[in-house]
Amino acid sequence: MADRSFLDWPFLDDRHRTLADGLERWCQDHLPVAHGDVDAACQGLTQALGAAGWLRCTGADKGETLDVRTLCLCRETLARHDALADFTFAMQGLGMGAVSLFGSPDQRAWLLRTRSGAAIAAFALTEPKSGSDVANMETSAQHDGDGFVLNGEKTYISNGGIADVYVVFARTGEAPGAKGLSAFLVPANTPGLVIAERLEVMAPHPLARLRFDGMRLPAQAMIGAPGAGFKIAMSVLDVFRATVGAAALGFARRALEEALARTESRQLCGAPLAEQQMVQGHIADMALEIDAAALLIYRAAWTKDQGAARVSREASMAKLFATEAAQRVIDTAVQLHGGDGVKVGEKVEELYREIRALRIYEGASDLQKIVIARAVRAGEGTRS
Repeated sequence: MADRSFLDWPFLDDRHRTLADGLERWCQDHLPVAHGDVDAACQGLTQALGAAGWLRCTGADKGETLDVRTLCLCRETLARHDALADFTFAMQGLGMGAVSLFGSPDQRAWLLRTRSGAAIAAFALTEPKSGSDVANMETSAQHDGDGFVLNGEKTYISNGGIADVYVVFARTGEAPGAKGLSAFLVPANTPGLVIAERLEVMAPHPLARLRFDGMRLPAQAMIGAPGAGFKIAMSVLDVFRATVGAAALGFARRALEEALARTESRQLCGAPLAEQQMVQGHIADMALEIDAAALLIYRAAWTKDQGAARVSREASMAKLFATEAAQRVIDTAVQLHGGDGVKVGEKVEELYREIRALRIYEGASDLQKIVIARAVRAGEGTRS
């Protein structure tokens, strides 16, 4: 059993502790699932998580805010048990984040479906030539009568190919750069939306390259105001970036569990491997990185839940440190397993593949350093 003493930290309330206990029991009964057919696994997980009520927190009712601590607790717990369960949960929130924060009443009707597990959501922001540089987006949405016509491409879109609804960002041209982008709600059956390619990666997830070939949308498909797309995207990432760190934390906690079990049971020179001083040093380093990551994650989540308009500095710190630390923790766990650590089918080998992408998506580690440095230079997060 992973260390759960962090649940007593003052960042969390009793309702969070109750939720964490309930989700832990559910995970023990239902996870992991078979990953042979990734699409089917994610579809099944969406339905199961929805039926059990765990997806309710992935969207907010009108006038309410997303509870980031709840999102972090859910992602950490799910990731520790099953990476695909975490992925499925996260994408329901990220995919519908723009609608939760800025959607019209008609658009918000989709939340009833995504929060119940009846529909799968996706967030289409990344493009082949503009990954972290969102302001250089090329996909265009041109006015045409009382609607828009979209042309362009998106890539590495999670849930691409299985999603029922996409939030798509495109250039509408109100101003140059970031100020000329808008967000649109796009049902998957919209003519002109093409799944151009399914993408295979080292840790299998449903990913795709999307193409928009003269895709027509009514004016009502726009989320929020014209030209507000960059603000919407950053607001969504401001909420969900810390949760990426929480998923990494879940992976790291599981790696430590596996390492402890291995070193206690494995004999070296007539004694458990765990009695070797060097091994104890590794275990101490792993525990230290995990606690430091958890403090940054729940500090960021608590700050956002207290009503902070933006937590870019705190969220970037949490995402950067937690994902990088988890990579180190998991690498150490692989090392402590010896040859078995790189054997397909071993949990630490799976974790080693799963963690790598978290250092890239929703803002690569180097980008997080830029965000943090700019915030520090501007004096954000300081107290006078």
